[in-house]
Amino acid sequence: MKTEVIRKNNTAVAVVSSEECLITDAQSALDLIMTVKYETGCVNIALNKEAVTEDFFILSTCLAGDILQKFVNYGVRVAIYGDFSKYTSKPLKDLMYESNKGNDIYFQPDVSFAVDKLAKCA
Repeated sequence: MKTEVIRKNNTAVAVVSSEECLITDAQSALDLIMTVKYETGCVNIALNKEAVTEDFFILSTCLAGDILQKFVNYGVRVAIYGDFSKYTSKPLKDLMYESNKGNDIYFQPDVSFAVDKLAKCA
């Protein structure tokens, strides 16, 4: 796991990238949240899609809700970035669309868009 803090618009964003899966369930999401908060002091996390288990994107597993609820409960805003074009599920696309209209959870095509969203530039 590589973590880099980017400051933009007076907002610190921890950009976390990993080729290995970091979030596999709600507990691993909480572990990541606490690790990033402790190491960087950031409450804004941009996370590459590859660091999240594929089961997250299958809404029938209820994993997405459990994981995203941890971020909201602990006051951490998150932007998951990457190529989501392979997902064809309408409910998943709806979740992403509605999340992007909110203030806490975003799904963005790349890291620069993710940082902009979290820094409220976009």
